[in-house]
Amino acid sequence: MRIGIIGAGQLGRMLALAGYPLGQRFVFVDVDEDAPGAQVGRIIRGRFDSPAALAALAASVDVVTFDVENVPQSAAQAVAAKVPFYPPPEALGAGQDRLDEKHLFRSLGIPTAPFAPVDSQQALVEAAESLGLPAILKTRRLGYDGRGQVRLDTLGDLHDAFAALGGVPAILEGLVRFDRELSLIGVRGLDGATAFWPLAENVHVNGMLRQTRAPWDDAGLQADAERHVLALLERFDYVGVLTVEFFCVEGALLANEMAPRVHNSGHWTIEGAVTSQFENHVRAILGLPLGSTKATGHAGMVNFIGQLPPLADALAVEGAHYHDYGKTARPGRKLGHCTVVRDKAVERDAALTHLMSLSR
Repeated sequence: MRIGIIGAGQLGRMLALAGYPLGQRFVFVDVDEDAPGAQVGRIIRGRFDSPAALAALAASVDVVTFDVENVPQSAAQAVAAKVPFYPPPEALGAGQDRLDEKHLFRSLGIPTAPFAPVDSQQALVEAAESLGLPAILKTRRLGYDGRGQVRLDTLGDLHDAFAALGGVPAILEGLVRFDRELSLIGVRGLDGATAFWPLAENVHVNGMLRQTRAPWDDAGLQADAERHVLALLERFDYVGVLTVEFFCVEGALLANEMAPRVHNSGHWTIEGAVTSQFENHVRAILGLPLGSTKATGHAGMVNFIGQLPPLADALAVEGAHYHDYGKTARPGRKLGHCTVVRDKAVERDAALTHLMSLSR
């Protein structure tokens, strides 16, 4: 089969690397002919909303997926009219607007932090009065990895905060004093079969994921998270991998956001699970049986941001698996990651601490 991927970033690259052993071939759409996906497949150059590029992709492949959320839903629907497109465009659109996303969660009985829409500076003042401070002001669309958001601690922080984010539609969310951040990745096949990986604990710095540890072993939280993700999978008649990030607060889960795609917090599954999120996404969109999502040990991942550590130093860590995305280094850019798998959590954590020291 020929699989088209809109977006040729590291996620698309890893999808292709997982699909090649299954005999699949890949074509990408991206504006950058030197994107990570170019190392493993043909690039059709064009914007994610380019009718010409997307038409060329649809004519070249048997099924289309994506590795980024900022593909316009209308563009996805145009492709879906020509060739099977998974996950469905409706699910893609649902994750693109933070306010719509929160309403979706609430409609399915998935708890969230308190929130209010903000369309003006006055609306921000009123929302802050209603929700209280501290709170987080976020743009409704296009923000990720800590971008497009600002923390508001005092009334003085409200001044010009709306304008500082560009005066675009926004959402104010009550600050969640969480115990930890967790994510659950699930997958649903064409036949409706579902599978879930173990919960993973995530550590963010300046809004960007730096570490993931899995499994987070809590049967009650695992069941709750699976119920929430299953509700989303069924709501959209979903096909492929879906990720939901949660705050854990006093033993309960609050949904933060969803990603209708393979996810950074699931990179540990490449070496740490029987079947990775990438392989199971490929299996799902091709109608193949889903693979086991069981963890093979205590797995962890460190993101390398801004610069890569020396290869020899990283590989000197026993059992380290080094993934270089082939990107040009610049501050704040995800350039690669390392994973480790150990029999004991304490051994995994020691290896992660050492890898983190190499990446600073």
